Amino acid sequence: MEKEYLDLAKRILDEGTERQDRTGTGTKSVFGHQMRFDLQKGFPLLTTKRVFFKLIKSELLWFLKGDTNIRYLLENNNHIWDEWAFEKYIKSEDYKGPDMTNFGIRSQEDEEFKEEYKKQMAIFREKVLEDDAFSDQYGSLGNVYGAQWRAWQKKDGGFIDQIQNVIESIKTNPDSRRHIVSAWNPEEIPTMALPPCHTLFQFYVEGNKLSCQLYQRSGDVFLGVPFNIASYALLTHLVAQETGLEVGDFVHTLGDAHLYLNHMDQINEQLSREPKPFPSIKLNKDKSIFDFDMDDIEIVGYHPHKAIKAPIAV
Repeated sequence: MEKEYLDLAKRILDEGTERQDRTGTGTKSVFGHQMRFDLQKGFPLLTTKRVFFKLIKSELLWFLKGDTNIRYLLENNNHIWDEWAFEKYIKSEDYKGPDMTNFGIRSQEDEEFKEEYKKQMAIFREKVLEDDAFSDQYGSLGNVYGAQWRAWQKKDGGFIDQIQNVIESIKTNPDSRRHIVSAWNPEEIPTMALPPCHTLFQFYVEGNKLSCQLYQRSGDVFLGVPFNIASYALLTHLVAQETGLEVGDFVHTLGDAHLYLNHMDQINEQLSREPKPFPSIKLNKDKSIFDFDMDDIEIVGYHPHKAIKAPIAV
């Protein structure tokens, strides 16, 4: 099944168009691609490079808690959202250090800049963890995924818990075509550190199996998409257990699927490797989806190739 992902990467290399982007890094991209993973045949955690599952499960649990502040992630040694919170801080009047903007480009050529960035980032992380007022102001990412999933603001007051609603819908009306959760809230896009890339997902019940399809408007194929695949596969497992169903397929539909131009060496190295069997997943059977902790989710039999590092474009 890993071939689905590798074929996407090859398609971008072979057919993709070079485009400029908001980060200034540049991409090669295709528009419109779909992958399908049978979750009965293994958990789709890529093996051609190590994908750090602890980061995936801590991020998903963060979403499911409705949290939008990186403090929880930092407490779990998860730094995948740090750059977006840090960017807000270094552009504020409260930041007094050297110019740290355009990290993705400048760090490739300036070792001194890279070291200073790491220093300033470490100071920032410590402040988020230790200073409540600072964390509230600069650890917050705005109304990103967790807020939309668990507390979509209604125009007449109150909120909608989309996760709770979709679970109840699956239980009470499994044949419905409305098992949908949307993270794309146009009114609140300006409040978000990063508008949602994985914008909408839909569940589908067939017999005793639950499938999930994700529509992702924008996918960083080397760094982000492997996380997205595993994250929504995990979400499908969690919702299936909560609703008393088995897992079916995870279908991943992408709009702008792209490789950053500074990831070309890395993706070619990954494509040179032979895939290994997917692992399996083990969940605590005695807990609700709303009560899961890190220790309640375990990957079994994961033996990937070594990790491949690449810069993130912010």
